[in-house]
Amino acid sequence: MNAMLKQLRYDKAYLRMAKTWSELSHCGRKQVGAIIVKDGMIISDGYNGTPSGFDNCCETSEGDTLWYVLHAEANAILKVAKSTHNSQDATLYLTLSPCKDCSKLVVQSGIKRVVFMDLYKDSSGIKFLKEAGVEVEQIETPFDGK
Repeated sequence: MNAMLKQLRYDKAYLRMAKTWSELSHCGRKQVGAIIVKDGMIISDGYNGTPSGFDNCCETSEGDTLWYVLHAEANAILKVAKSTHNSQDATLYLTLSPCKDCSKLVVQSGIKRVVFMDLYKDSSGIKFLKEAGVEVEQIETPFDGK
């Protein structure tokens, strides 16, 4: 198997894991999952939700997202910061492309590659990542069995 096909198999597997992780989110509007992989090892994971110790509700009664809800990639990056690992040259797998605020965190954390499934409504985060030299790739269907 050539290297590109092997990488695609791994990319799809990690995206499936991110999708499974997203199902842990208590957010009603959107459930997003993130996995950070470095040197063939998962070093962090995250999903969108409230900070530890807060009620799991993510939205107001009107359906608006509460201001203190953390995005999946922010949670995963912050988890690395609390660990003995670092995300320099790692790959971030996401079920939804990063917003502009999370894109800044991605660049600052040293992540070199972002692979995502669905496109967020605002693509300025992707544009920023590309301008910063981060490799960005969309794989819309990681569930084709390969």
